[in-house]
Amino acid sequence: MRKKSSFFWISLICAIVVVAGGLFWFFSTAGEWQKPEIRLSEDLRSLGQQGVLTLELRDNRGLSAASVQITQGSQTLPVASVRLDDKPLRQRTVNVPIDPLALKLREGSAVLTVSASDRSLWNNTTVVTRPVTIELSPPQIFPNNPVNIFFPGGAGVVTYRLSKPAVQTGVQVDEAFFPAHPVLIAGRASYICYFAIPMDAQERLVDMRITARDAAGNAASSAIPRTMKSRKFRSDKMAVGDAFLQQKMPEFQSAIPALRGKTAIEVFRYVNGTLRLENEQTIRDLCRKTQPRALWEGPFLRMKNAAPMALFGDRRTWEYQGQVVGQSLHLGEDLASLNNSAIEAANNGIVVFTGPLGIYGNAVLIDHGLGLFSLYGHLSAIDARVGQAVQREDVIGRSGTTGLAGGDHLHFSILVGGQFVDPREWWDPHWIEDNVLKKLQAGSL
Repeated sequence: MRKKSSFFWISLICAIVVVAGGLFWFFSTAGEWQKPEIRLSEDLRSLGQQGVLTLELRDNRGLSAASVQITQGSQTLPVASVRLDDKPLRQRTVNVPIDPLALKLREGSAVLTVSASDRSLWNNTTVVTRPVTIELSPPQIFPNNPVNIFFPGGAGVVTYRLSKPAVQTGVQVDEAFFPAHPVLIAGRASYICYFAIPMDAQERLVDMRITARDAAGNAASSAIPRTMKSRKFRSDKMAVGDAFLQQKMPEFQSAIPALRGKTAIEVFRYVNGTLRLENEQTIRDLCRKTQPRALWEGPFLRMKNAAPMALFGDRRTWEYQGQVVGQSLHLGEDLASLNNSAIEAANNGIVVFTGPLGIYGNAVLIDHGLGLFSLYGHLSAIDARVGQAVQREDVIGRSGTTGLAGGDHLHFSILVGGQFVDPREWWDPHWIEDNVLKKLQAGSL
């Protein structure tokens, strides 16, 4: 009897396990009851002339179909229907083009409906609705400045108004985009944008325009009227001597382990080429975040009692023992005075970087607001800290020979929108009055 009783219970337990396993398998596969997940962009609030709706779909069992509809008034219009029968996908990103004009939608409110079904026996379906606004008109751009005079390598400044809010607006110069910043001009909501003029702008036609895009994706642009003045840049040859290499290259070898064991001239090639480009990119990245208002006032301060040693735009060809070992473009002005001269902030702003910066040595970067920055390089000492608010003429360091500097001097640069421009313009009170301040006055409207 005991053997039969034991056999019965063992058989019963095995049966329960088999049934439970079967039920688990069934409800986790064909019998699954969980509905698919649909994720839409959180900022999806409007649809423009041409748009793409991105759907993030997910289901444990696998997706079978998805559809998109738009309802406006009493009319429901199919936008897209997607079958997902090719393979049991558990996750899928679907891009659905939406053309309100082709659908004959009008501007105003509408309801977007998205549905997705899985491959389970019950054909579980999820439906998501989202109220949206149909916007068919792009922003209108109203430039305030019918006359603009630019110099190659210099800065451009424009102010303008828009007919409607924009999620992105600024100035496009060839492939570079410079974001604009909101300002009030005569009590009216406007924008100001600082941007860089290419150094070869006198030699070719530069694509230069104000652009704006609203939340629905509608875009507009307006060409910037301008007169391009002439400006010449210098070219020279620079001899690299063994004394210079022995003095400066160990500084970089100690800072960059990959350079250890290299010859001095190999180190120079890397520093003058790869490291220079990396440093310039680091500076541009630091300039991406800027104060939303102008902090500076009046002309920028030029280092006192200093002689210019190198100018913005100088093209240098470096030679070692009669052989070309590199080229470079000087993106600032070198100013030399007495050794360890006091270096003063060129204008009011907030310090956003202090410390070693490759070829620039010990450096300080100051944000003056609205995308305008000043850079101070080759310092022997730094007397400023990140986050510090400085005023014009505040001492922020001492001149020196750190970085790729052969003698004691200050490397001074100005950047707008992350691009280097000729600093001499910002030292000139007449240029600032004509190109910035007048454009912020009501009379320019």
